[in-house]
Amino acid sequence: MIDLRSDTVTKPTPEMRRAMAEAEVGDDVYGEDPTVRRLEELAAAKLERAAALFVPTGSMGNQIAVHLWTRPGSEVILEARGHIFNFEMGSMAALSGALPRPIVTADGLLRPEQVEAAINPKVSYRTPTRLLCLENTHNLWSGLPMPRELKDQLVEVAHRHGLKVHLDGARLFNAAIALQTPAAELARGCDSVMFCLSKGLAAPVGSMLVGDEEFITEARRVRKLFGGGMRQVGVLAAAGIVALTTMVDRLAEDHRRARRLAEGLAELPGVALDPHRVQTNIVVFRLSRPAPSPDVPPNTWFIGAMREQGVLCGGFGREEVRMVTHYHITDEDVEHALQAARQVLAG
Repeated sequence: MIDLRSDTVTKPTPEMRRAMAEAEVGDDVYGEDPTVRRLEELAAAKLERAAALFVPTGSMGNQIAVHLWTRPGSEVILEARGHIFNFEMGSMAALSGALPRPIVTADGLLRPEQVEAAINPKVSYRTPTRLLCLENTHNLWSGLPMPRELKDQLVEVAHRHGLKVHLDGARLFNAAIALQTPAAELARGCDSVMFCLSKGLAAPVGSMLVGDEEFITEARRVRKLFGGGMRQVGVLAAAGIVALTTMVDRLAEDHRRARRLAEGLAELPGVALDPHRVQTNIVVFRLSRPAPSPDVPPNTWFIGAMREQGVLCGGFGREEVRMVTHYHITDEDVEHALQAARQVLAG
């Protein structure tokens, strides 16, 4: 099977497996795992921050930040199709008592004037706004990267009104490669940042939460509160070190293949897709033709038919399909996927 469902399906590289087998370990809840400490120091240095924390998942990293930057009954501003709002199980309400204030955008990019308009006035009968969450790259908007200049404007508005800013940078290094801008610059000014090791960087497990010393000290406590305390976890952190030191630059290959995939799909009848919007490794397109049966959503039919052709892809809603390139996808795989899509859409 050619698996284009997500870059989370990547498997550890041979170098990662060797590092995992040889990792020096200790009890990380006691702060005694030397490999975890090396990974946290490396992650902090990559973003030019004081400290970092290894967490099991990106969702946990995001929700630790939400928990620390909000209070029960406060609001969080975010883009309406953002991961924190759509795919984290209502965690901000369940774990922190916070409410989302989603903003609909035309292209996945929040604008400063939209954020400013969404901030509640500081009066006794309005819910206080405490946090702005950004996403870079934006998953549901075909992995769209947010330029540094726009991020700076959004951070300025938030801080001027006393809000904290958290960056869901699950694929931050994809954004850095696409924009030819250091990841530290794309994160600068944000009060906390999460990025994943287990997506395009191909580590088997884990994400990093990055911030100042005080924030990370409190984040360590909340990680334990959320059930994320880990013991001899250096066997996983070792793979994360390899991911950060060997897998970032090669993300450009995934981007090139995603562009080829987007260009080929855009030529097919029944596909609504602007290939110029695909700048990283995610291709999201809409099916503009119905399924053969009116009882079946178009994307469900398409995904099932593609599986029969040996290609796995994912879907959102009824019409959207997502394909994601990654470490295991070759040029030949992309061409096979395009040929399969041609056959499926030709009926």
